Amino acid sequence: MKKGFYNILKANFLINEDAFKNWRFIVFCTVLAIIMIASSHSAERKVHEIARLHEEVLELRSEFLEGRSNLMKIKMESTVTNEMKKIGIGPSDIPPYKLRVKVSE
Repeated sequence: MKKGFYNILKANFLINEDAFKNWRFIVFCTVLAIIMIASSHSAERKVHEIARLHEEVLELRSEFLEGRSNLMKIKMESTVTNEMKKIGIGPSDIPPYKLRVKVSE
């Protein structure tokens, strides 16, 4: 037991005759660890990108709603009437009349 523990501490399993099997396993584990770390970083990057895009969507949605409410205010009849009075155009006192065209064949 004591000798086995010392062999592990001295890393004798890496330098003995069967070390090639151990090295292959260690390299395999190292490659898997590197892939796992890269995958984790990639996932974190995507999460941050999603959060940034979500904030941008919220900002654009509020900008859209603000623009739509401004448009509704501008389209109101009272606003149009006030703007037209500024340039000297007012509502007509005479109602409109229909034009009738007779088509003869």
